[in-house]
Amino acid sequence: MRTELISIPTDTDPLDGAYYEPDAAPIAGAALLFHGNTMNFYTGAMRFLPPVLARLGLVCLAFNRRGHDILSTRNSRIAVGGAYQSAREGIEDNRLAARWLAQRGFAQPVVIGHSNGGMLAVQHVADRPGTPALVLLSAHGGGKGILRRSGGSGLMVGDRIDEFADRARALVAAGRGRELMLMPGWWYAISAESFLDRLDNTPDALELAPRVTCPTLFIRGDQEPPASYPAEEFKARAGGRVTVEIVADCDHFYNGREQVVQELVASWLARTLGLDAA
Repeated sequence: MRTELISIPTDTDPLDGAYYEPDAAPIAGAALLFHGNTMNFYTGAMRFLPPVLARLGLVCLAFNRRGHDILSTRNSRIAVGGAYQSAREGIEDNRLAARWLAQRGFAQPVVIGHSNGGMLAVQHVADRPGTPALVLLSAHGGGKGILRRSGGSGLMVGDRIDEFADRARALVAAGRGRELMLMPGWWYAISAESFLDRLDNTPDALELAPRVTCPTLFIRGDQEPPASYPAEEFKARAGGRVTVEIVADCDHFYNGREQVVQELVASWLARTLGLDAA
């Protein structure tokens, strides 16, 4: 496949990414890929899926939201990255990436999202009923209960949500909303503003599910708790057909199971879109 590094303008920092085109198969459509929390376009599923998608004839756009990685810098010493992300910004970044792809001639791409990118993909597709297909890779459920579900799994701040929320609100009230708080679990550091945004503004994938009418593939590893990655409940609520696949001996990042996920996604898309899977 041919690969082009691209940059998509925003009102602040641009979105860097990679645009892939098939070099053998005729172009049959496009796929828009959303990375997981504090990840980026060159790790995980965003890296290992484009080659198999290109063989199906799909061009691919994988890109960094402004909330990529945990912390980063660009052209100054001002910190940026996942520790400062907001739901509004992530939704806007996905919209800008979709517009960029539409300008290349692909107005209705398949949407594929991993983890937090999967939750954002549900919002994106719910707002775009013409989407031909949606692939959710261990998408979390989102919503106002997200921190308590994460805490129950020992992630984020564990059972100290109220303590951290009080700290965050005090920092924001003091005009120190960008100040970082260290966290006892994943994802290690977060600004006060971003913590409160995650607590209050995360889209709810299950509430949005009835608005998702396109065919959907929802993949989850068997080591992931269904309460956090609710494939079956999403299927029960969705407005369209949902196929659920549970991958054996598989963690959240598909370590060692990449080929299985590649095959599941490629074969399902080939059947769903009528593509040549040879």
